[in-house]
Amino acid sequence: MTSRERFLAALRCTPTDRRFRYEHGPWPSTHARWEQEGYPRDAEFGKYFKMDPLVRIMIQSGFTDSPYFPKFDETTLDETAECRIFRDGDGIHKMELKTGRDTSMPQFIKFPVADRADWAAIRQRLNPADGAARIGDTEPLRRQCADQTVPTLLPICGVFGHPRNLLGDEGLAFVIYDDPALLEEILENWLDLYITLIRQLTSAVRVDALLIWEDMCYKNGPLISPEHFRRFMLTPYKKLIACARACGIASVIVDTDGDCRKMIPLFVEADVNCLLPFEAQCGMKLDEIHAAFPKLCILGGMDKRVLAQDRPAILNEVDRVMRLFEGFGGYIPTLDHTVPPNVSLDNFKYYLECVRRYET
Repeated sequence: MTSRERFLAALRCTPTDRRFRYEHGPWPSTHARWEQEGYPRDAEFGKYFKMDPLVRIMIQSGFTDSPYFPKFDETTLDETAECRIFRDGDGIHKMELKTGRDTSMPQFIKFPVADRADWAAIRQRLNPADGAARIGDTEPLRRQCADQTVPTLLPICGVFGHPRNLLGDEGLAFVIYDDPALLEEILENWLDLYITLIRQLTSAVRVDALLIWEDMCYKNGPLISPEHFRRFMLTPYKKLIACARACGIASVIVDTDGDCRKMIPLFVEADVNCLLPFEAQCGMKLDEIHAAFPKLCILGGMDKRVLAQDRPAILNEVDRVMRLFEGFGGYIPTLDHTVPPNVSLDNFKYYLECVRRYET
């Protein structure tokens, strides 16, 4: 099978010749450690570790960031010897440490939308009519997506992730009760923008899958109730996915950290094919999830923390997960997030070796 055939078959939960190989990659501080341990400075992660090729279509479609056009200019607002306060490209005011940025969370100080006046001002950056400008020159995209053996993936910012970027967690929670019409207006704009963008992009290049960023859960469960997701967000999801299917996009993947078990039935109802990353530390029990949703492709679930331990522990973790999915085509093995800096290059290589034992 080609990489594309293998990827799409896995997302459909049908048999493959072997598991599609993908990993999220290392944190910047992990990368710096690995360089000290022999990893070539300029090596491309996927090629160096012999992953299946996968094209991520890079246009201004957002992902963890919202699809602003133009983005906000990043501006430093204040700083000390230890910290920097700044406005980022999403218009969010943050305070972050100057050292160890990738191993700590910033403090979120202010979000760009606090009321309807803010929404009216920022909406010009989210104009569906700017789809062609967000895509830009299509010729480089055509070259990027030309190889029919390689799958293509379009990242977008989700129906929860986007309004959270606008309002913040607390602001979004209050708007649900205090001004639900504002949330509906934000989501209507979100839907119009992405339907326009998807139609224009797929008229120029092949898109095999959508990757929707949500990060709508934490260790103890979802940041929004399933009832509110159903009320406000399920219909936009269904409409977007229906448009994607009509435009030839075969599969839809949702990225949310944390314990998302209460949300999985809603994603399945919306016709999502695959979720990731199934964090072990958040109680994501793969055997129970697979039994409950046998037609859902699972990407992830390998406990990244184990890679900081010894080789027997790494082998036990790989065996634990891989044996759950013997005979099931819809599993893409990978760690349950990016590789943290306490993992050596040697341990990561051994982990990959253990996974590949199941290819034969």
